[in-house]
Parts: sequence; C-alpha cells; structure tokens
Amino acid sequence: MQTRNTLQKDIILKAVNQLHNHPTAEMVYEEVIREYPRISKATVYRNLNQMAQQGQILRIQIPNSADRYDFNISGHYHLKCTDCGQVFDMDVPYMDRLNELDLSEQGFTIEDHNIIFQGKCPRCNKKGSN
Repeated sequence: MQTRNTLQKDIILKAVNQLHNHPTAEMVYEEVIREYPRISKATVYRNLNQMAQQGQILRIQIPNSADRYDFNISGHYHLKCTDCGQVFDMDVPYMDRLNELDLSEQGFTIEDHNIIFQGKCPRCNKKGSN
C-alpha cells in the first residue's frame, strides 16, 4: 500500500509541476486521468491536501474561487487576473521587508502571510487597449 501511495503522490506532483499555471484540484485531476484513468478524484484531492500540509506544494487560497496549487514553494506572492482568472507568480520588491515585519510591541506574533493581488495580466491589458 505504501508504494502505491507514493506512486500516486509522484503522479499528482508531476501533474502540478507540468501544468505551470497554478491549477485547481479539478485541473490536476483532469491532467492525471489522461495517463492514469483509474485514479479517483478523491485520491487526487486527498493527496493534494496532504502534500500541501506537508509543504511539498503550496496551496493558494483565493477568495471566491477554488484553491490553486503551486509547485514553487519558495516565498512569493500571486496575482489573479480579474479578466481571464489566471494566477501568476509575482516578484514584489518590498517582500523581504514584509517577511521581517515585527509586531511584537503590539502583542502579535506573525507566523505566516499570504498576499494575492488582483488586477489584469499583460495579455488582458493588451486585449483591453485594442
């Protein structure tokens, strides 16, 4: 059973990596069943959740939208395009300052943060200007 579980996780992890578009669980499932049609949707969803909890992938929780998954687990922010719905990695110049934010004088201990910008991607901006 352990070998099968590892194989399933490897297959799902490979799909998240290959998609490169911050896929939803449904998108990962659709990718996986192309090569492994017998894998269940529940298995894909369960393994995505386990891998996110274990830090193997990043779960991106987007308000009013399905969670997305990211193979890139290094610290970074995201932008969701309000036109096409795609999610993009964002490099933000002041990110290091936010990561070092100290609110201990106000009694807070920051354990984690996650910022999702919303706006238009370059492709949708270009479409809108034509």
